[in-house]
Amino acid sequence: MAAELHRFGIMFQGVAANFEHYMTLLSARQKLVASNLANADTPGYRTEDIDFHTEFEHAMSGQNPTVIEPDGLEVKPDGNNVDLDREARLLSENTMRFAVASNLARAELSSLKAAIQEGK
Repeated sequence: MAAELHRFGIMFQGVAANFEHYMTLLSARQKLVASNLANADTPGYRTEDIDFHTEFEHAMSGQNPTVIEPDGLEVKPDGNNVDLDREARLLSENTMRFAVASNLARAELSSLKAAIQEGK
């Protein structure tokens, strides 16, 4: 039984590291979206974002996310290119991703707790 708990603990550490990187990336994107929304009326402000899938792969190797300016956004006469609909969609998407990741982490912790309690 101790060997099973040890294997489960090692497996959970790998999963936990992935959750940590994923949640860190979600946090970084949340800050960028909030900044974009706050600057929606700032002349010359350019939208910032991250390529989520690419940056998740980079996060797994310990790299910090690279901020990009998304292509294809309409630039207003004042030089600002914040699209409120896009930012609202990203905000909603980020919230859903965070909720799913939190629920998965909670489930993993519950499984670990159950395995520990069975081993007593």
